[in-house]
Amino acid sequence: MSENFLLRNYDRYPLTMESGSGCYLFDTHGRRYLDMIAGIGVNVFGHCHPRLTAALVEQAHRAVHSSNLVSNQYQSRLAERLCRISGLDRAFFCNSGTEAVEAALKAVRARSRPGKQKLVALHGSFHGRTMASLSVTGQSDLRQRFVYSGAEVAFVHPNDSDGLREAVSPDTAAVILEPVLGEGGIYPLHPEFLQLARKLSSAADAYLIVDEVQCGLGRTGKYFAYQWAGIRPDIAVVAKPLAGGLPLGAALFTEDAAQWLPPHSHGTTFGGGPLACRVALEVLDLLHETLPSVAGKAEEFLSRLESLRLRHPVIREIRSKGLMFGLQLDRPGLPYVYAALERRLLINCTQGSVLRLLPPFIVATEQMDECFSVLDEVFANGRLAPSSKADIMAVDEHAFAAATA
Repeated sequence: MSENFLLRNYDRYPLTMESGSGCYLFDTHGRRYLDMIAGIGVNVFGHCHPRLTAALVEQAHRAVHSSNLVSNQYQSRLAERLCRISGLDRAFFCNSGTEAVEAALKAVRARSRPGKQKLVALHGSFHGRTMASLSVTGQSDLRQRFVYSGAEVAFVHPNDSDGLREAVSPDTAAVILEPVLGEGGIYPLHPEFLQLARKLSSAADAYLIVDEVQCGLGRTGKYFAYQWAGIRPDIAVVAKPLAGGLPLGAALFTEDAAQWLPPHSHGTTFGGGPLACRVALEVLDLLHETLPSVAGKAEEFLSRLESLRLRHPVIREIRSKGLMFGLQLDRPGLPYVYAALERRLLINCTQGSVLRLLPPFIVATEQMDECFSVLDEVFANGRLAPSSKADIMAVDEHAFAAATA
């Protein structure tokens, strides 16, 4: 595949997809790959789910876009559904998770006053790639070139209760956190830490923002990961699986937080359009039916991962919550990603040495058997792909195609 006209901001796998079906992707040579990263948590019902495809096609024949100058019936219905399952009061629709975070931070900024503008976030967190969302992202290698100069942010280590107590003060405007750090390497926050964040935020008259872009909408076994701690945030943001692969994000507000984004203070051209919202309603219907099975599948998957760890000491630790899994290795993880790819298994690596798996909610025992057969081979005696980044980037797609034929 030629990328001569694309911005060189991705290190793509030497793989060009053609189509998808269920838990599988197919490349342009017709080869099948088991997708255990699910579009980085987007395709929770796999590829081309018949109900989502039917909803998309039906709505595409009616209207794709209308703008927010007028209402559409699906947007208001989706807002009500999200508010009911989240326990919050109002929804703003946008196109992505980072835009949802921006909306949340704009509400905080509108509410803040001199002497109360500090934000508290977590080391290792990821909240998006726009200027404001990067300012609260706890990864300096992502943040350092794009620091938003107007932000005063204190970073705390995940589950460091003493550090959180020290960071939250009367000048704090908001605390923002992911209940499960995704890009940071799959670190679940303890329920007690989330409860403390809620308590300290309320005491400081600060908003608590929970970023559920990766861990929300069923991924952990509840609609929202913060619900495991029995708390109610002031703002919650969601995106990835919301519209089954179409771009759609949402910021959900309490009534108090919503008042800071009155008419003409914020908006979007594409967010909340009839096509994406219609498909999102079908996603929530499927989620309602599927959610009870997530815990059992997560337990089976984790049990198999623990057995894999006992057989292969290169895996130092497994971190998980629901169907989110991070395999902490004692060495760089990217060679293992490419070794799995050669065997037609899609996973990915984050934080340099963490293999991340985000199986679709429809994963069955058959796909688990296939996944762990490949992983066992990769860790036991599989030929690893080139270990340096330079070597990996030099892999030619046609050579890779020949190797995997």
